[in-house]
Amino acid sequence: MAEEPTVADSTTLLLVTVGRLLSRRVDEELAAHGLTLRHFGALGHLSRRPDLSYSDLARRAGVTTQSMHTTVRALEERGAVERVLAGHGHAARLEITERGRELLAELARAGARLDEEVLGQLTQEQRAALRTGLAPLMAPPRRSAS
Repeated sequence: MAEEPTVADSTTLLLVTVGRLLSRRVDEELAAHGLTLRHFGALGHLSRRPDLSYSDLARRAGVTTQSMHTTVRALEERGAVERVLAGHGHAARLEITERGRELLAELARAGARLDEEVLGQLTQEQRAALRTGLAPLMAPPRRSAS
């Protein structure tokens, strides 16, 4: 007779547990820089796509536009982002500043430290396999038709 699966056999539950642990470490690292994951996300998006609007950023973060205004305002106060007025009838453009680029570089170094802390016991091949295996999970899950 086959044994019943246990909680320890669930890859999904293992990922959730590891995700929570990693989330705490990332939050700690970001807090050391006075940032949250939402600040980091907005900075990263703007560094790659300066044409994004508040609404675009909000959709990507899964928050309201009003909440994103608060996030961007905090980044402006830190000198990481500036609002550039485009002219009459045009929306302001959000641009990452030199300080914002410095923050992203600091956070990239923090990410590398976290990778070593968390993944240090894995070989480079195992790390690559982990990235390859996790990447498809970033897409929204497909629901089976009932």
